[in-house]
Amino acid sequence: MQRLLLLGLNHTTAPLEVREKLAFNNAQRRAAIEAFLARFHGCEAVLLSTCNRVELYVGRDAHGAPAVEEMSRFLSEFHGLQQAAFQEHLYLKTDRAVIEHLFAVASSLDSMVLGETQILGQVRDAYETSLQLSATGPSLNPLFQRAVAVGKRVLTETALAEGRISVASVAVDYAQRIFEHFGDKTVLCIGAGKMAILALKGFEALSPRELLVCNRDPDKAIALAQRFRGRAVPFVDLPDHLVSADIVVSSTGSQQPIITRELFEGLRRRRRYRPVFLIDIAVPRDIEQEVSQIENVYLYNLDDLQQVVAGTQSQRREAIDAARAIVTRHVEEFAVWHRQREMGPVIDRLYRRYHRLAQEELTRTLGKTEGISQPDRAQLEEMTRRIVNKLLHTPVHTLRRSERLGTPTAQSVHALEKLFWLDEHEENCAAEPDEGDAAPQTPRQDGA
Repeated sequence: MQRLLLLGLNHTTAPLEVREKLAFNNAQRRAAIEAFLARFHGCEAVLLSTCNRVELYVGRDAHGAPAVEEMSRFLSEFHGLQQAAFQEHLYLKTDRAVIEHLFAVASSLDSMVLGETQILGQVRDAYETSLQLSATGPSLNPLFQRAVAVGKRVLTETALAEGRISVASVAVDYAQRIFEHFGDKTVLCIGAGKMAILALKGFEALSPRELLVCNRDPDKAIALAQRFRGRAVPFVDLPDHLVSADIVVSSTGSQQPIITRELFEGLRRRRRYRPVFLIDIAVPRDIEQEVSQIENVYLYNLDDLQQVVAGTQSQRREAIDAARAIVTRHVEEFAVWHRQREMGPVIDRLYRRYHRLAQEELTRTLGKTEGISQPDRAQLEEMTRRIVNKLLHTPVHTLRRSERLGTPTAQSVHALEKLFWLDEHEENCAAEPDEGDAAPQTPRQDGA
């Protein structure tokens, strides 16, 4: 019997300063999965880490490792953090709740920007990383494959992704609140990832005086500059570019801030104390929060932009409802399939075991009876089979409805295994209770 577990945090449960401490880049994610499998043999794991969430999905035996506390400890040890630094922000989901959550995540219904398409690719990448590392199996393979399929259906069959606003578009909107016009402004974009591309697209439409693209990889910077009619500039000259910029958008994969208060303080005089708008959409953050304390510096990060994004949900209620209806339907279908797959083996063992016991008793009785014809023997065998089926019908029917009745499938299966001796005693006929031990005799009553 397998269980699904999810331990994680996201933008609704944890502030940015907590999320960035637990974030994993691609190399760290691979290393974490390998370390997790080495510590917890026989389990399955997928690690999803984005700018807004860190989630560890696990498939394991119902009574196996890891326990929830061990999952939390693993995250803290990998990053060298005290569990107290993030424990209160974690959420735990099991079994059906894991299915519901992952399908919503892949469909961007749990995103800061509802309808954003980036999360579907991130879910797929996280799954494929674990698949390459042989970290997935019969529990997580179908779960993530179906989640990706559901996410695609939501984005293609509903209007959720139409007219959406992105973090980058919100950043552009904030810039327009600060600056009335852009014909005399210089925009500096640091980074060349998907978020940077979205930001470049938005600022290009504002027709700034100059659009600078800065990246550690000069080839990427040149390609983006050509695409958005900008100019590629060397990363090593970042301080000089910060002097000329009026708007800075930063979205790199750096594990340490690339713009510190000390750096920016040293540039103020060269900048002639002009106002500057800094947009940090990286996790971990590219810009130290203390930079915002400098006069005429306006710094916004992902949590700041979230407030604007949340205000657009009411305008797209019809698309959101349609998307949720698709997710709900597919959650139910997958849950039914998953429940049947989990129950199938134990139900099969139950029927095989009690048909075998009934047949043994019938054979014993017939061996003591002479003159039984073959037709009569066949009729008795059929009667025995029907009695067993009728006796087992109710517990099997209850088991199949266990989740709808509020009892988790794993608990029902475990109870059935214990009540009907379907685990270690299954093939041990010698361990069966004797007829005389099956039930206590009714005490003889006076006058009987």
